[in-house]
Order: sequence, then structure tokens, then C-alpha cells
Amino acid sequence: MSEIEQARAERVLKERELLIAGCFRSWIDKDGAKFRECFSPGATYEESWGPAYRNLAEIARWFDEWNARNSVLQWDIGKFWHDGSACICEWHFKCECGGTTDGFDGASIVEFDGENRIAGLREFQSKTPRHYPYG
Repeated sequence: MSEIEQARAERVLKERELLIAGCFRSWIDKDGAKFRECFSPGATYEESWGPAYRNLAEIARWFDEWNARNSVLQWDIGKFWHDGSACICEWHFKCECGGTTDGFDGASIVEFDGENRIAGLREFQSKTPRHYPYG
């Protein structure tokens, strides 16, 4: 790979990381317009606890309804791994839902379309604090 191709590939990966960070930040800011810009029209989004949304209209509706009664307080990204048109990122999430504050660690598998928008996002969670049954 030439230096120019290498620089372009690195730029694409950085753009993807910034897109994911912006998507997560839009939850904290309750910025629906910014959130919608992150996704392709046919995108899918699967939450860590089961609900799945099949297109941008459903994803946007969920975002608006969730943010009308809840707040994301923190969504910090730890590390990214890239592979072709997909990226995995690990993160820590904290929110206020129904007057209760809760948080957990998680990871997302994010797939991108040809225009570097999110085409698919699947979340996985790990409860905190950790429990070590053997010491």
C-alpha cells in the first residue's frame, strides 16, 4: 500500500471513530439532528437488552421517545478495533431512567455503508461493578 493509500485508510478509520463518538455524544446533548446524520436510511440498531430498530425512521423515533423521559449522563469510549467496513468499540454508559441512575460497560459492533454512515449497530453490555466469585 502506498503512503497516500495508507494515509487515506487511516483518515477513513479516524472519521469512523469521530462519527461513533458524535453519535454517542448526541445522546448526552439530546441532539436528534446530529444523531440522524450518523445513520444511513436503511440502518439497523440492536440494543443490548433486546429491542431492535429496522430503519432510520424507527431509530429516530426511539431516540426521540427515549430522550423525552430519560437522560444519558455519560458515554465514554475506551478503545476501537477496525476490520474492513466494521468497527468494534468498548465503552462505559451511564443514564438516568425513571429517577434512577444506572450504568454499565459495553461494546458495540458498528458497520458502515459506502458513505461512511452507520449501516448497522449492535450493542452488548456487561454489568458493573464486576463480581469475582473465586476471589
